Amino acid sequence: MEKNYQIYMELKDVSPKIWRRFVVPSAITLDRLSDVVQIVMGWTGEHMHSFNIKGKNYMDLPEDEKNTCEEGLFRLNSLVSKKGDEFTYLYDFGDSWIHFLKIEKVNPDEDEEWGSLFCLDGKGQCPPEDVGGPPGFQEFKRAMSNSKDPEHEHYLEWFGGVFDPEGFDPIEANLSLLFFLRWSRDRFLPWFEETD
Repeated sequence: MEKNYQIYMELKDVSPKIWRRFVVPSAITLDRLSDVVQIVMGWTGEHMHSFNIKGKNYMDLPEDEKNTCEEGLFRLNSLVSKKGDEFTYLYDFGDSWIHFLKIEKVNPDEDEEWGSLFCLDGKGQCPPEDVGGPPGFQEFKRAMSNSKDPEHEHYLEWFGGVFDPEGFDPIEANLSLLFFLRWSRDRFLPWFEETD
């Protein structure tokens, strides 16, 4: 029987906390898990990323295959398998967005509407791309929240409008996940683990 993992994810070094809680098939490949992280967090996928699981790095098309593995060749359940297992996801090697992930439940109930790939809840809007990591994000939020700040107009124009720090909607994330599930094709490994 196919298992699912309920995962809690939190963006490190950001206050107040930005976090998500979501469910994935336990046999999801790491390349697809990266896509799910991008979708539920709100990133655009413009930058490189890597997972660190039990001291080993996994990324897309690694240059140094001695120290880093091709993520698309590994399923999550071959690397972590029990409640409490933890790992990290680094997005944008310049801005260094570190995501802490922890398996909260193994085999949570499937959602009647969303199935085995869905976002349960979360809090906080994803930072803008290329904002300068956690320190730049704090500066951005400070300036955007005060119309009298000398940087307010600059950031308003750069971002393209108002930034709502609470602006996260799990239903929007789930609609994007449905689209992703529908259109994602086989890569190194098929979507579902073959069983005898």
